[in-house]
Amino acid sequence: MADVKLRQALLASEVARFRLLPLALGDDRDLVATVQGKPGARAVMNAKLEHLARDVGAAVIYVIRGDGLTLSASNWRDPHSFIGRNYGFRPYFHDAVVRGEAEQFALGTVSGKPGLYLARRAAGGSVVVVKLEFDRVEAQWRAATGVTFVTDRDGVIVVTSRPAWRFARTSALTPTQARTARERIGVPALAATPFTRMGHGRIAIAGTRGEWLLLSTPPDASGWRAHLALPLRQAVDAQVRIAQGLAALAVLALFAAGALLQNRRRRRRERTLQLESAVAERTADLRREIDERTAAERQAAQMREGLRQANRLATLGQITASVAHETAQPVAAIRNYAASSQKLLDLGANRDVRENLQAIDRLAGRIGEVTAELRGFARKGSRAGGPVPLAEVVDGACLLLKEGLSRIAFERPAITPDLMVLGGHVRLEQVFVNVLQNALEALADSPTPQISMTAELDGDAVRVLVSDNGPGIAPDVAERLFTPFATSRASGLGLGLVIAKDIMEDFGGALGLAPASHGACFAILLRRA
Repeated sequence: MADVKLRQALLASEVARFRLLPLALGDDRDLVATVQGKPGARAVMNAKLEHLARDVGAAVIYVIRGDGLTLSASNWRDPHSFIGRNYGFRPYFHDAVVRGEAEQFALGTVSGKPGLYLARRAAGGSVVVVKLEFDRVEAQWRAATGVTFVTDRDGVIVVTSRPAWRFARTSALTPTQARTARERIGVPALAATPFTRMGHGRIAIAGTRGEWLLLSTPPDASGWRAHLALPLRQAVDAQVRIAQGLAALAVLALFAAGALLQNRRRRRRERTLQLESAVAERTADLRREIDERTAAERQAAQMREGLRQANRLATLGQITASVAHETAQPVAAIRNYAASSQKLLDLGANRDVRENLQAIDRLAGRIGEVTAELRGFARKGSRAGGPVPLAEVVDGACLLLKEGLSRIAFERPAITPDLMVLGGHVRLEQVFVNVLQNALEALADSPTPQISMTAELDGDAVRVLVSDNGPGIAPDVAERLFTPFATSRASGLGLGLVIAKDIMEDFGGALGLAPASHGACFAILLRRA
C-alpha cells in the first residue's frame, strides 16, 4: 500500500498547487473591474491570467460572468480562445454559483483534452475556473512499476498511466448512472472494464502473463480512488516491506486527530470570550464591525494555513522521486538476501541464513527511517512552538532531499544534539526543505554545483546560513522575493519563501536574503530555547 499511497500523494500535491488559485483571485481588483465593465480592465485581466497560467503550469484560467459568458481568459491570444463562449451549461459553473465552489473532471469542449476543472464563486456573481491537465503525473506513473489509475465516484477511470484505459468503467453501472457519468465527462460512451477480476484482490490483464495484485486507496473527499496493479510476486514483496509502517501511520493519525480537536476547542473558547466582551463594551454598530473583522481575520488565517499545507504537499511531490531512489537499493538487497536464504535453507546452512535475516532487518530499518520522515513531513505541523533539537530538523530536511544533495558538493555544520531552538519540528523542517530545494534548482545548470550550510551562535539566537555557487538572484526578483507569486522559475508557484518567512516570524525568528560575493545566500535566524 505504501507505493499506491505515494502515487496518490503525487496526484494530491499536483491538485493542491492549484486549488487555492480561484480563492486568491476571487476578490482581485482587476477581476472586479472586469466584471463591472470598466474600460481597459479586460485587457489587464487577460494579461494577468496569461502570466499566472504560464508561471504555475495551469492549462487555462478564465473568468465567467454570472450569466455563463466568459469575460476573460489566459488563452485570449489563441484562435480558439474561451472569451465570448458561454459555459452556463457546465455543471461546475452551476454548482459554483449555488454552493460557492465546485470541481468536475471532463473533456474540454474546445481542446478535446481531459482535465480537472476547479471553480469558485467570485466578486460580482462571477466564477473563476482553473483547468488542470495531468500529462506530467501520468508520464511519471508510466516510468514507475505497475499500472496506475484513478477512478471517480462512479468507478470510471479518469487519470491513468495507460491512456487506452481512460473513461473505462471498473464496476457495473445502471443505465441511469452510466448516462449521468457520460454527460458529466462529455463522452459518447464508456469503455468496458480493461481487466478481469479473479477474486481476493487479484486481476488478469489482457495481453500480459500471470496474475496481478490490485491495491486501492479509500476514496478522498471528491470520491476519487487511486489504484495500483502490480505483478503478483512483486506486490507480495512490497506488502511484507511496509507491514510495520502501517501501525506507526495509524498512531500518528490518532494523535493528529486528538491535537486538532483540542485546538478547535481552544479557538472556540477564545471566540466566545471575544464576543461577550464586544457585547458588553460596544454599541450595536461597532459590534457588527468587530464581527466582520473577526470573520475576515479567521478566513485569512485559514487561507494562510491552507497555503502552508499546499506548499508542503507540492514539495512532497517533488521529493517523491528522491525517496523512491533511496528505498530502491535496500529493497533490491532485501530481495537478494531473501532469495539466497531459500537456497541456504535447502543446504542446511542455518548460520548463514541467520546472518542474511540480520542484514534484512538492518535494511528494513533504513527504509523505515526514510518513510517515517516522509510521513512526518506530509502531516500538518502544530502552530505552537517548543524546544526542538536543531540537529534533528536539519537531519530530517537532508534526508528528504538526500537524492538531490548526493549529486553536489554539500557541506553542513556539526550541530550538537543539545542545541535546542524554539519552533515546531515539521514547520522548521519545511523552512529548511524550501531553502535547500531552491538552492538545488538554482544549481541545475552549474558544472560544479556546491551548497554550504553554516551555523553560529549569536547571543540568544542561532544563525544558519545556506549559500550556493549558482547564478544568484536578479535585482528585480530580489526586491520582491518574499512577495506572493514572485518567482523566476517556469514551474514555480512563488509561495515557498513567503510561507517559510511567515513560519519563522510565527516562532520569533526571521528569514532573509544575506549578502554574497557570488551565488545566493539565505539567513535563517532561530531563537534558542
